[in-house]
Amino acid sequence: MCQAWGMSAGEVVRNVCVYCGSSSGNGPEFAAEALALGQALASQNLGLVYGGGRVGLMGLVADSVLDNGGQVHGIIPEHLVKAETAHQGLTSLEMVATMHERKARMEELAVGFIVLPGGFGTFDEVFEILTWNQLGLISKPVVFLDGTGYYAPLFDAFDHMIAAGFVKENYRALLNRATSVDEAVRIASSPAPVVEGKLIDLDITSKKTITS
Repeated sequence: MCQAWGMSAGEVVRNVCVYCGSSSGNGPEFAAEALALGQALASQNLGLVYGGGRVGLMGLVADSVLDNGGQVHGIIPEHLVKAETAHQGLTSLEMVATMHERKARMEELAVGFIVLPGGFGTFDEVFEILTWNQLGLISKPVVFLDGTGYYAPLFDAFDHMIAAGFVKENYRALLNRATSVDEAVRIASSPAPVVEGKLIDLDITSKKTITS
């Protein structure tokens, strides 16, 4: 099931998808970064695609884009609309049946992805997109906007994954990290790096090799 409001027929906008928390965090720096990102997207005539909520950093970045004359397309599952978390003041709001449909639709509409601080849901969304890039299913840039340093431990974990051999070194190109809003917007709206898909070069280890 899909329902949409406010979208003009034939209108084409380059959209950046933003993943972020439905909470605002414990410090004012998180909100400030979200507001600055919204302003930057609008100023560069880039639309926002996001999860359609009116709460937390999600609501802040959406309101900032709108306040600065930009367009916002929200995509939200039915159960969250019923919980009254949907933002009803967007350029368009699309309702889907499931979380899986929401994520697929967000990917479909976006030219790239910016990740603000968030929790389990944010990690779920961005890791799926990183995996799709790794598998060669899509080729779209992903950038963590991290002027606050929130994602420093995560990038330490990425280094550990690579050092331990569970992520190949060439996939580091998928892990963009920006400390400024302008840098994040530039990366997200530019072509993705060319990375050989994982399915081309699987590391097949036989049982004999393991036991020998």
